Amino acid sequence: MTENLTIVDHPLIQHKLTILRNKDTPTAHFRQVIREVAILLGCEATKDLPLGNIEIETPLEAIKSPYLEGKKLCFVSILRAGNGLLDGLLDLIPSARVGHVGMYRDHETLEAHRYYFKTPDDLGGRQVIMVDPMLATGNTAIAAATELKNAGASALKFMCLVAAPEGVRAFNAAHPDVPIITAALDRELNDRGYILPGLGDAGDRIYGTKG
Repeated sequence: MTENLTIVDHPLIQHKLTILRNKDTPTAHFRQVIREVAILLGCEATKDLPLGNIEIETPLEAIKSPYLEGKKLCFVSILRAGNGLLDGLLDLIPSARVGHVGMYRDHETLEAHRYYFKTPDDLGGRQVIMVDPMLATGNTAIAAATELKNAGASALKFMCLVAAPEGVRAFNAAHPDVPIITAALDRELNDRGYILPGLGDAGDRIYGTKG
């Protein structure tokens, strides 16, 4: 659809996404698998981190070996479902700082409203990766990205499990400078703003609640 959209078509991710889509997958298994997918997507989202070289000694000789340098990381979870992906990203990079943006969607208008915002102060000096399992209408992600930019974020990415074409178009129109990394681009939205075929309400499936 766009050069700003990356669909990570890795066999392991696609296999795990099938487990997440299955309505019979129990809560504990869903929670574990979404964490595993986050690690795999996180490798794609961080593949352009700058590397330097450091001198070390292996058991056999001294070498110059690559290590991460430069821009630091901040993972920002869009509450509450984003925490399912956040846990996996912190498994991958435990030293990253963490922010949270609380957004709720009006079920009548589908517009997003902020109720919570807490991030590190130095967002401008960090690569910020915003996470939410679904990119449906795009309204929530658009509003969260706007809040983060207003707080100083200048290097921003958005990572999700599943995206709808409508959400991708809307997000790219609002934030053409923010890359989207996802495991799948699904068919469409239904009249309630849910992704088809999708995987249901990710937050409810992570926490075992009902919408």
